[in-house]
Amino acid sequence: MKQSAFFHSESCFWHTTGEAALTLPVGGWVQPMAAGGHAESPESKRRMLNLMQRTGLFTALDTQSAPPADAEQLARIHTASYLEEFRSLSALQGGLLGPAAPFGKGSFDIACTSAGLAIEALATVLRGNHKTAYALTRPPGHHCLAEHSMGFCLLANIPLAIADAREKDLGERFFVLDWDVHHGNGTQHIFYEDIDVHTLSIHQTNMFPPGYNGLQERGSGRGEGANTNVPLPPGCGHDAYLHAMRRIVLPLIRDFQPDAIIIASGYDASHVDPLARMSCLSTTYETMTAMVVEVAGDLCDGRVVAVHEGGYSEAYVPFCGHRVIEQLSGHATALEDPFLANFLLQQPDSELLQWQCSYIDRLASSLGLI
Repeated sequence: MKQSAFFHSESCFWHTTGEAALTLPVGGWVQPMAAGGHAESPESKRRMLNLMQRTGLFTALDTQSAPPADAEQLARIHTASYLEEFRSLSALQGGLLGPAAPFGKGSFDIACTSAGLAIEALATVLRGNHKTAYALTRPPGHHCLAEHSMGFCLLANIPLAIADAREKDLGERFFVLDWDVHHGNGTQHIFYEDIDVHTLSIHQTNMFPPGYNGLQERGSGRGEGANTNVPLPPGCGHDAYLHAMRRIVLPLIRDFQPDAIIIASGYDASHVDPLARMSCLSTTYETMTAMVVEVAGDLCDGRVVAVHEGGYSEAYVPFCGHRVIEQLSGHATALEDPFLANFLLQQPDSELLQWQCSYIDRLASSLGLI
């Protein structure tokens, strides 16, 4: 048995967000792009898959597809009115059912396929078929709410996977670590009163949703204490992110004792992402994944699932994602990151890093961590 499963579908690359410039639809003062278009394009994901095939990492994985999420599975998280409107618009020419979440004809079926990949990735790990798994999902899911879409996300992939696992008695307690640079507001909202799902989002403060910080939001009712936000200032890079992992993330995972750890694996905190202002490296994602794999080995028999979220640098996402999957699979390749040497020279200097780490220490203290 190969240690890690990799779930993907060609259908996910066929989802369209329409003609745009970065995130804005064409029209008015926004000119059509000569090349590219909407930031949430298939290219960063397709190029990641291409790189895995070129290095041989792809053959070290148990590569699979999955059935799309069905009506019963979708109804465990999403409202009937949202699903019906989404299905109807998708059968025509697409539309918009939430802020910054455009979709085209056929996107409902593609989103169901994307959610199905996440569902099966979590199930295969909980059944013991694989130690770890990666779901190359598109469209992404961590902004999507039960009743409407948001921020490129059309279905709540990770909540759907958790709900299905619970329905099948495969697991009950889950730690969701969201290191996408934008706040994982949808996942947080869905599990905000659930004591058995700890949602933790490391994100650039005030980025998306615009103006959002979230530090004071810790869950409510039975879920009080099972939600954590780590809002970081712009400019944080490799060492600041690893400091946050050591000071905040790993202690909370150890305290929570989950049945599995799920990573909402966005790569938009990378040094060259067009939609954020962080400075993470491929080695940042490599080391963070290694940390998660290690703590999972201590707590939950190594069960880790990564579900693809954001990341909009077509050139650099492939290297970041490749490093994550190498760590999940335990299979090293000959890949060298050709950008790394230059990006290392552009990391925060010692004085700024010292301030960033002291800021993270203050966050940890406000969360009751010694």
